[in-house]
Amino acid sequence: MVREVRITKTEPLRIDESDIDPKYGDIAICQCGLSDDRPFCDGSHKRTDDEMEGVIYRYTETDRKVVESLTLTEEEI
Repeated sequence: MVREVRITKTEPLRIDESDIDPKYGDIAICQCGLSDDRPFCDGSHKRTDDEMEGVIYRYTETDRKVVESLTLTEEEI
């Protein structure tokens, strides 16, 4: 599966012991690209549970759409 993810940050985020989740005792980093608390996981990945292999998805705040085709320019490759 493929997700369109747009990232606006251009610098690293340093994490430390204050970022440890008091309930779980860990630091969960978002890997789906949908978290509103990036780079930390907020559970948004649950929206991707039924994604199908070979399909491109675009997520909005309220829904998910299938992208029919994705074309990249030379600069984006």
